[in-house]
Amino acid sequence: MTMMDEDGKHLHLDELKQQLQDADVNGQNPDDEIDVLLITGMSGAGRSHAADCIEDMGWYVVDNLPPKLLIPLVDMMTSGSKLHKLAAVIDVRSRSYFDDLAAVLSHLDDLGVKTRILFLDASNDVLVKRYESVRRPHPLQKGGRLIDGILAERELLAHLKERADTVIDTSALSIHQLSTKLYEAMLGSGPSTVSVHIFSFGFKYGMPIDADFVADVRFLPNPYWVPSLRELTGLDKPVSDYVLSSDGAVEFLDAYEQALSCAIEGYAKEDKHYVTIAIGCTGGQHRSVAMSEELAKRLRDRGLSVSVSARELRRKQREGR
Repeated sequence: MTMMDEDGKHLHLDELKQQLQDADVNGQNPDDEIDVLLITGMSGAGRSHAADCIEDMGWYVVDNLPPKLLIPLVDMMTSGSKLHKLAAVIDVRSRSYFDDLAAVLSHLDDLGVKTRILFLDASNDVLVKRYESVRRPHPLQKGGRLIDGILAERELLAHLKERADTVIDTSALSIHQLSTKLYEAMLGSGPSTVSVHIFSFGFKYGMPIDADFVADVRFLPNPYWVPSLRELTGLDKPVSDYVLSSDGAVEFLDAYEQALSCAIEGYAKEDKHYVTIAIGCTGGQHRSVAMSEELAKRLRDRGLSVSVSARELRRKQREGR
């Protein structure tokens, strides 16, 4: 049996099993409970965009899944897979398989699997306009009028909408507003929905092209000129202590932390949930590394999700030095 993955490619069940086993869990605890999210709702109401957003939140997403396949997928998750968050887009494209959904949900409840339903809806008028704009027939239209297909789908999904944990009406929403609604529903609101990545770099090796913010800390004394610190990096405590105790270091971090916090709060409101911050010094070994680590600590203390990397240290590792 095959299904469609999120890129629209045919996916065999054994291939999906391998993907589940190989999935990157980003440090999840294997003892975490299994979480299953069903993304459903009216065709044309934004299910595809919702699936993309959910995937960006770290879920493994499968599109156009026949409901019966939920059970073997959950079995795979409980037998060796480190994946604990599965989101499945289930809708009337599954045709006759869709009738199995109620029984499948009841079975998952019996297994103690936490299952949530996200339902996307929109008014009939809006759905008609959206279908006319893309010039595609409705899955249930069957050669008749577009509105007939929409009404048939609405009747078919009525019981599922009543059971849904979250219902979002997208009639008046832009895709960015829909994203904001989804993040609020899944993760809450505010800066905590923004993932921050901080990386250090050396200006002598070129400016980064993928940073939202670039800070230059070459105004601080360079540990390179201290013989006992030269061969160390900003990850080593003697270097970190030297950099952070330098005149201006703490004052800079105080001001920069405040400015970034303001910007990140604004980004969360504007549907930007990933921010990259680059901190540079001459060679990317000492000052920028120490300042990156300290800034990351401060932002984590504010409740943000922050990852850190050191571009030049990684480059040296790749070169075997």
